[in-house]
Amino acid sequence: MEELQRLRAEIDQIDENLLLLLQKRFRLAKQIGEVKRKEGRSSLDLTREREVLRRLLEKNRGQFPEDSLRAIFLEIINTCRQAQEPLRVAYLGPEATFSHMAAIEFFGQSTEFLPVESVLDVFEEVESDRVRFGVVPVENSIEGTVSTTLDAFSQYRVKVCGEVYIPITHHLLNQTGQKEDIKKVLSHPHALAQCRRWLRKHLPSVTVEEVASTALAARWAAVDPSVAAIASPLAARTYHLQVVAKHIEDYKGNVTRFWIIGRQPPAPTGQDKTSLFFSVSDRPGALYEVLRAFANRGINLTKIESRPAKSEPWRYLFFLDCEGHVEDPLLRECLDEVRKHCLHLEWLGSYPRG
Repeated sequence: MEELQRLRAEIDQIDENLLLLLQKRFRLAKQIGEVKRKEGRSSLDLTREREVLRRLLEKNRGQFPEDSLRAIFLEIINTCRQAQEPLRVAYLGPEATFSHMAAIEFFGQSTEFLPVESVLDVFEEVESDRVRFGVVPVENSIEGTVSTTLDAFSQYRVKVCGEVYIPITHHLLNQTGQKEDIKKVLSHPHALAQCRRWLRKHLPSVTVEEVASTALAARWAAVDPSVAAIASPLAARTYHLQVVAKHIEDYKGNVTRFWIIGRQPPAPTGQDKTSLFFSVSDRPGALYEVLRAFANRGINLTKIESRPAKSEPWRYLFFLDCEGHVEDPLLRECLDEVRKHCLHLEWLGSYPRG
C-alpha cells in the first residue's frame, strides 16, 4: 500500500510539473503571436508545426505510444496557436464524416470547424477568406481520384498546403449494439458497396438503403432504434451509438488521401511534395519530353494520371505529384524546362508530405 501511494504521489508531482510547463508554453506562444503581429506575419506556420511533431517523434524513439504522443502534442500546438489567432477550417460535412476525421487529424480537436455541403463549397469558403483552410478528399486507394476536387482547381484560386491519409474503416452502429434489433441498414452508396459481402453474409434479410452520407445514416440510427448505420468510429462517439460490428469493409487497407487547401502555401521543410497540372501538344514524344526532365534530375514522381479536358473533346490534362518543393533549385530548374514542352502548366501547390 505504501509503495502504491508513493508511486501515485510521484505521478501527481509529474502532472503538476506538466501543468506548469503547459502554462509557460501558452504564455510564450502568446508572446510569439505579438511578435508576428508587429512584423505583419501570419500566426499560422504549418511548416514549423510539422517540424515540431517530427522532432518530438524522433526523440521519443517509440518509448511513448507514437499515435498518442502525436495526438497530445497536436492538441497542445493547436491550443497555443489559437491563443495567437483563432483558426477556422471548412470540410465536406456533415459532422463525423471521414473528411471531418481528416480535419481533426491535421488541425486538432479545438479548431473551429465548418461543415459544408459539397467539395466546391469548401473551395468557395477558402477562396472568399471566410475560412483559413479547407479539407477535401483527393484520392482513394481503391476507388481512385476524386475528380470533383481536381476539377475545382481550374475554378478557384487556392493552393494545396498539406495532405493527410485516413484509413477508411466502417463500423456497424445502432442504439443497443445488438444485431437482433436491426430492421434496416443505412449508409452512403460507397460505404454500402465496400461492405456488400459482409452484409450479404451477416444480415441477408435486412433492408439496405442509400443516404447522402455516413454521418446522416448515423443521425437516423440515433433517433430510430430499428435502424443501423454503416459509419466511422467518430460517428459512433458523436451520435452516442453502440458498435454492433467493427471493420466490416470487404477489403482491408482502404485509405483516402485528403488535401488541405488554403491561400498561401507553406515554406519548404525538406520533406515536401509538389502537385501539378499540365497539358502537351498532340504529337509523338511530347509527354516523354516532360517526364525526361524529371528523370534526368533524379526527381521521383509519386503519381501521374491523365484526365479529360473539360473545354475540348479528346484533349487530356495530366495530373502529377513529385517529390520536392517548388522553391528547391533542382525542381525549379526542372519546371523551367517542363514549361517549354507544355501547352499549359499549373502549379497546384508544394506542401509537407503526409
